[in-house]
Order: sequence, then C-alpha cells, then structure tokens
Amino acid sequence: MSPYAVITIVVIILLFLFASIKILNEYERAVVFRLGRVMSQPKGPGIIIIIPVIDRFVRISLRTIVQDVPKQDVITRDNVTVKVNAVIYFRVMDPLKSVIEVENYLYATSQLSQTTLRSVCGQAELDELLAKREEVSAHIQDILDRQTEPWGIKVSAVELKHIDLPEEMQRAMAKQAEAERERRAKVIHAEGEFQASQMLFEAAQILSKEPAALQLRFLQTIREISSEKSTNTIIPLPIDIIAPFLKK
Repeated sequence: MSPYAVITIVVIILLFLFASIKILNEYERAVVFRLGRVMSQPKGPGIIIIIPVIDRFVRISLRTIVQDVPKQDVITRDNVTVKVNAVIYFRVMDPLKSVIEVENYLYATSQLSQTTLRSVCGQAELDELLAKREEVSAHIQDILDRQTEPWGIKVSAVELKHIDLPEEMQRAMAKQAEAERERRAKVIHAEGEFQASQMLFEAAQILSKEPAALQLRFLQTIREISSEKSTNTIIPLPIDIIAPFLKK
C-alpha cells in the first residue's frame, strides 16, 4: 500500500471521528434520531458517538430559561385599557417531549404566555390587577404549567413587570389618593379632638370631687408662671375667696 493511500485512510478516519464524537455539557442532553426514528433515551452529558449521515441529534439545554413577555394591550373587566408585560421562568424537564411534541418549544411557550397574559388580566378588574399582582401571577403560572406539561416543560414562576395606565386614569387615581389622604387626616384630627375632650371631661370630674386636687393644681399653675422670665406675675384668685365680698 502506497504512503498516499495510508495518509488518505488516516484522514478519512480522523474526519469520521471528528464528525462522530460530540461533547455535551452537564446541563445539556441530545435527542438522537437514527434514520428518522428517535432513540429511546436522550444522551449525555459527556462524550457521545453519532454516526454521520445516519444519525441526527438535537441539543437541548436543561437550564432555567428567563423569557420576557412583550407588552400586551389588555381591556380589564371594568373596561380600562392597560399595557401589561411580564417575565416567565421555565425549564425543560423531558428533552424527548420538547422535541417530539412541539416544533419549537421556545416560540410556542412565548406565544402561549402572551395569550394567557391577556386572558387572565382581562378577567380581573383594574384594582385587583394593581393590588393582587401575586395572585394574578400565580394564576398565569398555573395555567401555563398545565398547558406546557405535554411538551415536557415546567413553568416555575411568572412575574408581572409593568402595568402602564392611560394618563387620564393616572390623574384620576392621583386625585382619589389625595382625597383619601385628606379624609384620613380629618378623621385622625377628629379622633384627637374627641379623645382630648373626653380626657378634659374626666379631669374636670376628678377636680370637682376633690377640692384639694383643685388647690394643688392652682399652686402648680402659680409655680409654672413664676418660673418663667417675666417681670409681671398674674395670680388668679379662686371665686370662693371673693364670694363673701360680692354678697356684701
């Protein structure tokens, strides 16, 4: 055998090995099709052998995928138009189903998340959408998880990112919030006045029953007046002292 033939055979073997040997990372699996028929189980991680021309493989990542849901125009149950976007977290649990059961699981999951987002948000009122984001997100996640399960995909979480309101609605909500703050301030002020009057009433009852307490309060008031830096001191006289003179 000539040296050229040997070199040719070696080159062919090297090319065959290069085309046959594939390396998969720890988070990757390969769904192998042999003559159009899928192999029983996905291969990997590590080194796998693929027969050129006969075998074809699809590389699938098992890591969690974070996907943005574009802004969707939603009409809530109380006829308010808002724009809502979200982010979903999902991962492939069964690589075989993600290849066989759906053509493109990334695109399919994205489209399904958009329609589900519009449907769920359209069933809620605006106040519920703003105040109960966690419940709305959990409802969307539950629906997506059930619908993507036949594809071998697990939706772990859905989070609403932004809810954009029309300008007129923002102004109306700002006025409503301002009116609510004024109402609370007035209620708190009224409650304070009521408590103060109640305490004054109780103090007046105690002083009327105990003359000595009234006298002590009188002396305390004189002390407070005299402690201040003032040249004039006003000493009030109790009415019971000057009452006999008024009678005469």
